[in-house]
Amino acid sequence: MKRDDQVRLYPIWIPQRRLDAMVGQWHRHHKPNAGDIVRIGVVDQAGRICGVGSLGRPVARLRDTGLQMEITRVATDGTPNACSCVLGACRRM
Repeated sequence: MKRDDQVRLYPIWIPQRRLDAMVGQWHRHHKPNAGDIVRIGVVDQAGRICGVGSLGRPVARLRDTGLQMEITRVATDGTPNACSCVLGACRRM
């Protein structure tokens, strides 16, 4: 059951440049993502991006069957449940 004080989060599609900007801002040690296929952002009710994630082809060649994707990046600003929302949206992809 959701409490009234919890922030509701919604997954959205985001462009490559926005994802790279958010990852660069929240995770300085990560380089820009190369070769991702799908980019997902999570916004709150005000429309502020709270987290991002990207999916790409598997790194291991034997796992690359064409039917699977691998989560390559996840970054959040610390909003509660933002990481879970990003990972859940990535899993559903």
